[in-house]
This record gives sequence, C-alpha cells and structure tokens, in this order.
Amino acid sequence: MADAIAPTGVEILPSDWREQVLALAEEKDAVILAHNYQLPEIQDVAHHTGDSLGLSRLAAEVDASTIVFCGVHFMAESAKILSYDKTVLIPDEKAGCSLAETITADQLRAWKAEHPDAVVVSYVNTTAAVKAETDICCTSSNAVDVVRSIPDDTEVLFGPDQFLGAHVQRITGRENMRIWMGECHVHAGINGADLRDRVEAEPDAELFVHPECGCATSALYLVGAGVVPEERTKILSTGGMITAARETSASTVLVATETGMLHQLERAAPDVRFEPVNRAAVCKYMKMITPAKLLRSLREDRDEVTLDRDVADAARRSLERMVATGTPSPTAE
Repeated sequence: MADAIAPTGVEILPSDWREQVLALAEEKDAVILAHNYQLPEIQDVAHHTGDSLGLSRLAAEVDASTIVFCGVHFMAESAKILSYDKTVLIPDEKAGCSLAETITADQLRAWKAEHPDAVVVSYVNTTAAVKAETDICCTSSNAVDVVRSIPDDTEVLFGPDQFLGAHVQRITGRENMRIWMGECHVHAGINGADLRDRVEAEPDAELFVHPECGCATSALYLVGAGVVPEERTKILSTGGMITAARETSASTVLVATETGMLHQLERAAPDVRFEPVNRAAVCKYMKMITPAKLLRSLREDRDEVTLDRDVADAARRSLERMVATGTPSPTAE
C-alpha cells in the first residue's frame, strides 16, 4: 500500500482509501467519529457524525477500544476525559481551536482568585486543563439551563465565548454574570452586516444562527425591527439546526455557522436549499483532518491523545455536572 503521506509532505491518497479506512478500523477495533464541520469526505466515511459533546458521550458508550476523533484537539480530549481507558487518536494533533485557546488554566485560576465566591461555567470548547478548573461545563444548547441552575445571588464567571455568554445573559437577565472576552475567529467573522445583506437578498428565508456568531445579536435586532419575523429566526446549536432542518417548511434557510455544517443539513433535508450567511466561514483547523491523515492515523496509531489522570478526573466532574443539568440533545454543542 502507498503511504498516506509521502516523506515530502505531499498527500498520496489511494483510490480505495475508504475501503482501507473501514477495514483498518474493523481490524483495530476502532470507531471513527467526525464533527459536523469536517470535510464531507470525512463525515461520509465516519461511523458517527455529530457535535463535540454528543460524540464524546458516544465514545464512552461504544464497545470499541480505540476512538479516532476527526475534529479539533479539545474534542478529542473530551472523548479521552469521558473514556479514559480507551485509546483516543486524532488524525492531526495540530488541529487546534481559536476559541479554546483564548483562555488558559492559569488565566482561569487568576480570574477565580479575583472572584472567590463565584461559580465557574465553561463552554465545552475548552481544554481539559480549563475544564479541570471549572465547576460546571455547558453546551450552547443547555447554557441557559446551566446558568439558571446556579442560585440567583451567586456570581457567575462564564467563559470563554463572549457571544454565547451575551446570549445567555440576554435570556436569563442575570446581572451578576461576568463574561470572558473570547471568541471563535470563524463565528466572530460572521457579522451583522453579512446577515443583513443575506436577509435582504432572501427575504422569505428562515435563519439558523449559532449563538457563537458575532451576528447573533444582530439577528435579534432584525427581529425587533421587523425586518425578519421572529418565527423564522432561530438561535440554535448545531444539533438543534439538524432537528430544525427536518422540521422546516421553508424552501431556503440561511445558515450562520461554519460551512461544513451545510453537508449534514442537506442530508437531513435534501429538498431545502441551505445557504451560508458567509461563505468564507471555514475553520482551517477542522479542515486539517484529511482522508490521507485519517488513513495514516489508523495505520500508524497516531496521533494519540494523552491526559494526566488527575486532570481528566477533575475535568470529568465538570462535564458530569453539565450532563445532569438541563436536557442537551444527544449531539448538542
């Protein structure tokens, strides 16, 4: 068999790469998980496709001894946290996350020291070290429930996504909530001007907007201004988008999130036209996982994700508290 990646760094992909990937997965007792933002080829060859937390929870439930996580590094870490005794591989260990990198464990410890009586709520898009310093994690679909579960007179430190934090504060009306000023560079780049232009071009379309987006507030402003009806504007997690896609009666849906999501939406509702609010909303880190790297990962058992047991145990507690709060969908992020 030809090498998946030649010594020159040029990817060499055999024509039967899908068959080889699935055969190796069976041989090595591995399950392949792919995030919704992955390349379509990766999504289609994976055993399961979905959102980061749902996939991590699935990783803990399946019988396979090896998990190959096609996503960014914090997602593979979450799979390791919830299934510590399994081998977890990520096809490219350099696949990071701009949002997860906006806060470190040291920064969170310093923030906590300034507010010693506060409860720390961290988005799942964080490193294991940050989760280990967190009281309770949240997804975009249950962040409101998580914050509401904290006594009203208790201060909340919410991080690291400022747009999700603003969305939660707007819904809950909570004044004693401090928000870390982090962002996903891709979602932050989907701005209000983009959204307004697309709405004007597609006045009858529905809107699916991820709460990490910089345009989430603009979407609600457009609703308030009567530019777009409230019933056609939905602030949704990626898992929520798939459910809404199956239920929509609209012929066109404008989607404000990373463009890899379109593949799953089109599969969920093939008769609906899904259009990105911003076609440039592409995460280069998600796209670092290629078919050639997936094949290499299975052949060579690389790159393995490892965590200190104490960090994993502390991080698991914050995830377990999250799962016990609210009712996140099976693949909610």
